[in-house]
Amino acid sequence: MRKRVIAIIVIAATVLLLASSAFGATLRYGSRGKDVTTLQTKLKRWGYYSGNVDGIFGPQTQSAVKSFQKKNGLAVDGMVGPATAKALGMTLSGSSSGSSSGSSGSSGSVNSSDLNLLARLVYGEARGEPYKGQVAVAAVVLNRVKSASFPNSIAGVIYQSGAFSVVADGQINLTPNENAYNAARDALNGWDPTNGCLYYYNPDKTSNKWMLSKPIALRIGKHAFCR
Repeated sequence: MRKRVIAIIVIAATVLLLASSAFGATLRYGSRGKDVTTLQTKLKRWGYYSGNVDGIFGPQTQSAVKSFQKKNGLAVDGMVGPATAKALGMTLSGSSSGSSSGSSGSSGSVNSSDLNLLARLVYGEARGEPYKGQVAVAAVVLNRVKSASFPNSIAGVIYQSGAFSVVADGQINLTPNENAYNAARDALNGWDPTNGCLYYYNPDKTSNKWMLSKPIALRIGKHAFCR
């Protein structure tokens, strides 16, 4: 009888541990820590959140998350689970309320030269576009890096012959602003508003028949994005 009780206790403890881990992988009302700080910073930068960046998931943060989810076609539940985290370009640490360990995803092994070059591309190609559109332009570059059809480095993609007009006209050498750097970082951290697109163009400025013939996956600002 005693062995049976011990076995039940062990099983119950295991279930509770698994449940705790699952809970920790989601940010929700009452969560605290660096992940929440990162969440608030991103939402504030993009205009969804106007409260203090304090690392506390309160009603304002919840409302901002819901607005972001609605705008991006996600399930509107006010919680940051895997799908919402991916859309935000975040990697959740798995720590739950009360914890301050862990942080959002980072650009990892990407060096400062790559970040600077990507920001210059974003500034040259998409300054004046909505912030999401600037991230999308950076994401297209990174999608090409991952594709076997393109060079396998950021510099290789950007400087591929005829790939980007800003390289030809010299705008690639302009000094990027903070928005361009932030957009480059967000793309490097995993946010891809295009869901894998490899091309984009401005329909008002493009006469390339091949590009114009490609089905448009989505539009952000003045740019059309294609796979």
